[in-house]
Amino acid sequence: MAVAPTFHVIPGSTVKTVIENNRKKVFEAVEAAYRLHAAGDSVNPDSYFLRFPDKPSSRIIALPAHLGGAVQKSGIKWISSFPSNRASNLARASAVLILNDGETGYPLACIEASLISSTRTAASAALAAEHMTPDPFTGTLGVIGTGVIARNTVEWLLFRKWTFSKVNLFDLDRKEAEQFAKRLREQHKIEAEIRSSIEETLRDSSLSLFTTTALEPYLSDEKLFAHAPTVLHLSLRDIAVNVILAAQNVVDDVDHCLKAKTSPHLAEIATGNRNFLAGTLVDVMEKKVTPDRNKARIFSPFGLGVLDLAVGNYVLDEAIASKAGIALPDFFSNSARW
Repeated sequence: MAVAPTFHVIPGSTVKTVIENNRKKVFEAVEAAYRLHAAGDSVNPDSYFLRFPDKPSSRIIALPAHLGGAVQKSGIKWISSFPSNRASNLARASAVLILNDGETGYPLACIEASLISSTRTAASAALAAEHMTPDPFTGTLGVIGTGVIARNTVEWLLFRKWTFSKVNLFDLDRKEAEQFAKRLREQHKIEAEIRSSIEETLRDSSLSLFTTTALEPYLSDEKLFAHAPTVLHLSLRDIAVNVILAAQNVVDDVDHCLKAKTSPHLAEIATGNRNFLAGTLVDVMEKKVTPDRNKARIFSPFGLGVLDLAVGNYVLDEAIASKAGIALPDFFSNSARW
């Protein structure tokens, strides 16, 4: 007979400990979620955007999803992005993840999810980098936008054994780039160079990472990608249509990515078709799509809620097993029907 579960609250400190101590398992959870989604064993509806007329750069997004396989959880991530927070040294993004039991529908936990969100983004980017790069794990890295997502992505690349002969950084706020460079130097013994322009940053980067808050494309010079780099286009709106059309394009999910005026969506609007897409990341992983050595290979992930569920589910299981979660056994005190 079904009974109401014990509800758990998982604070950010516990999330951080679980992820840092289990990176290999978390990476595997992200990869498995992609494969389940590609196989149709998931439900991933559209994200819902709450926008503010007086704060056009700010938003709060709801990402509902269900993930099957061994996970069998539903849930929703509620994540805000307020870029103005950075002026107060407050993180731009904050989030919670609600996980629901797949059998009863009852909520199982409320999990602090800003790190879960950045982790699934960074781990998926690292996964894409190694599958889309003809000769992975070496080269020069160029980072455009040096915030939390960039920091986490570089850390996941390093975890996956990438070694870079050079790291170039660019941020409109030079102090942000200086903080990023300091962290790389102190924690990873990597000396990064802060560049004065995007052009200088990208010119010789074999792997380029975009994690900005750009609302519309600004990079329109195709020559910047003439050396055929792998491009992790995580911020989705940096690259102009002509550059997209000149590249080999891979997304996480076609229907999700081609909306909300992302760069691939603008390319679809401009051409009236989706022929510029080579396929999805799972297509590359399963060798249905071969990385093109002669073109820039651009990965534009919209960000799937099923990835949050996969990481969140792993965090929850580990937190409960280690008794690091906060149990609220009487949370559903009115669950009996009669």
